[in-house]
Amino acid sequence: MSHDAQADSTADTTARPAAASPLEAAVEAAVEATVNAGDIARLADVGRAAVSNWRRRYEDFPQPVGGTASSPLFSLPEVEAWLRRNGKSFEVSQGDRVWQRLRASADDLRLGEVLGEVGAFLLYTLRDPDGWKRLSAASDLAVRLPRAVAEATADLPPRGGDATPLEPGLLRLVAGMAERQGAAVTFEFLCERYAEAHSRRLALTRPDVAALMTRLACPGARTVLDPACGMGTLLLDAAAGAGNEVRLLGQDANETVALLAALRLLLRGRDARVVPGDALRHDAFPPDRPTDALGDPTGDALVDAVVCDPPFNERAWGHEDLIGDSRWQYGMPPRGESELAWVQHCLAHVRPGGLVAILMPGAAASRRPGRRIRANLLRAGALRAVFTLAPGGPDLWLLRRPEPGERQPVALLVGDAGDDPASVEPAWRAHLAETEPPSGGRTVRIIDVLDDEVDVSPARHLSPRVDTRGFPAAEDRFREALAALAGGVPDLEVLTGGAAGWDASWATVAEMARSGLLTIRHSTLRALPDGDVPGDIAGEVSGGGVFAGAVSDGQAIGGAAGDASGDGVRVLTADDVAAGTAPSRRIPSAPGLVVARPGDVVASAVTARVVTVEGAVLGPHLSLFRVDPGKVDPEFLAGFLRYAAGGGRPHLGSSRVEARRARVPQLPLAVQRTYGSAFRRLLAIEDGLREAAAAGEALARLGVEGLIDGRLRPRG
Repeated sequence: MSHDAQADSTADTTARPAAASPLEAAVEAAVEATVNAGDIARLADVGRAAVSNWRRRYEDFPQPVGGTASSPLFSLPEVEAWLRRNGKSFEVSQGDRVWQRLRASADDLRLGEVLGEVGAFLLYTLRDPDGWKRLSAASDLAVRLPRAVAEATADLPPRGGDATPLEPGLLRLVAGMAERQGAAVTFEFLCERYAEAHSRRLALTRPDVAALMTRLACPGARTVLDPACGMGTLLLDAAAGAGNEVRLLGQDANETVALLAALRLLLRGRDARVVPGDALRHDAFPPDRPTDALGDPTGDALVDAVVCDPPFNERAWGHEDLIGDSRWQYGMPPRGESELAWVQHCLAHVRPGGLVAILMPGAAASRRPGRRIRANLLRAGALRAVFTLAPGGPDLWLLRRPEPGERQPVALLVGDAGDDPASVEPAWRAHLAETEPPSGGRTVRIIDVLDDEVDVSPARHLSPRVDTRGFPAAEDRFREALAALAGGVPDLEVLTGGAAGWDASWATVAEMARSGLLTIRHSTLRALPDGDVPGDIAGEVSGGGVFAGAVSDGQAIGGAAGDASGDGVRVLTADDVAAGTAPSRRIPSAPGLVVARPGDVVASAVTARVVTVEGAVLGPHLSLFRVDPGKVDPEFLAGFLRYAAGGGRPHLGSSRVEARRARVPQLPLAVQRTYGSAFRRLLAIEDGLREAAAAGEALARLGVEGLIDGRLRPRG
């Protein structure tokens, strides 16, 4: 829920918004608000596809009034009128109205500047509410307001001198929203909308990652710096976790986003200073400022913590201009290693003992040109931890500026957060306490990392931590699988001239169905629904298998697969039939589902098996063959259906085996049963081979990892 939705519970929430005041109506007439398809979808609480459908189906849908062919803009009043006329419920909150008014007042390239002017105005109303009350009624508001705003917000980063003053009516709408919801909430809402509209241009730190970085680096910090602050996400998180006494410093090369970051902080009453400019070339907080009489740095020279999400892969970061810079204490960053320049910039600004949390591309941990700097960071004890936050990066580097004379660490913490960045924190806390980190983290001796590559990539040092105590059980499983294979070979006689009477009479499955020897049913499901009905399939396992001859893997169901619990029905999929395992899905019960029972043959495009349990329903692309057990052996039929499937190659244009064309010899039932037994044992060998392969892979993996990890050793 947006800040606006949270704070404005009494805002316009129906299809009949509150009537506009005469002043607002005049503003509406002067500058018409526009919306894009995404805005319309949000207002009507539908998907974007629904909006596209409305445009195609309804001739009276409003025509675009601007934008481009791929991203058209529509008149908000016209859209509102159309929605109301067609009985579509919609909600245009006060915040949305203000945002649309603001966006209509400038083109996309200047929208950030306009938002900055609105933020400065909000800061003025917060700092001088009486002055705004006097000015709001003045006839020359447009003339006097810019000077009043400038005087009240002198601590803001400088804004362009050619900025166009905002239309007073728009500012009154903004002031009205701020009066109801607060200046900070109002501006935050507008910043959220701005970030959504410019998501491809703005690189925003993920909220969960930002919160993690500040929790790790900023506890107890009284001064925090972000030298590439963007819109201030990391500084806002640092402020949220600290008291009002913390001082927040930021810099960003983009003047507009630096202004927005400053406004977001100052509107919350934070002690903040944000400066526009390239921090590497034009450092706004140089660490080599003069010292006082005691030799301590003055002003903003050194801070307690630095958090940073710098730009990646920048070639023109100032390599030639910064040769010999005092910040490069760990080595001159190569031209292609701008991220290592940012690392040293951050370390140069933090006090001895202070922490740095910085996001880095995954390649920065292993690229060859940066190995000398990585080695120096490790030797000095500055680089303390590297965590992979997502596949492909980024990585989180945690650094600590060494204190003179302190004992240097002997280990580096590496870890993989997987899908949960919060898992980094307990691993870091355990590392600080010199205890074993939890799963996902590992300490590596620094001396082992200082080789020719100096690779600090977590993937390089994180081998899967397996419990090698399971090696004996894996060995037993493998031997049992091999023994089952050897004992399952059927006793088949080799004939030189063919079996007697084998060619006497054959019939297709379709002919057998017409003769009443079997019935054929096809699944009524074309696709499985998304998600499963709640139900503990694993808890219903009791062994015995769903299919005859299948190797039990602990997932076979021995009881009914129907709707006994009222939680839906278990459904066999084509993958289940291919593997000979239990139903892997559960779906709601519905009329017309095909239910299998013991003795039925279920066929997919690649195989066929005989069912041994009651109640599972057929999933998509499966067929069921119910035989007359007094005339046809189901295992005998299943063997010929498997052969008809062509070894897993279905007929072109069909996802279901052409079983009706399969030919079956007409043999006495007793003879069929002997053949059926052989077919079943051969199928069990196929399943057993898969089981043996899986068991063998598990055994080999446990053995190799145990030998490398020192938890296993050869006997003798």
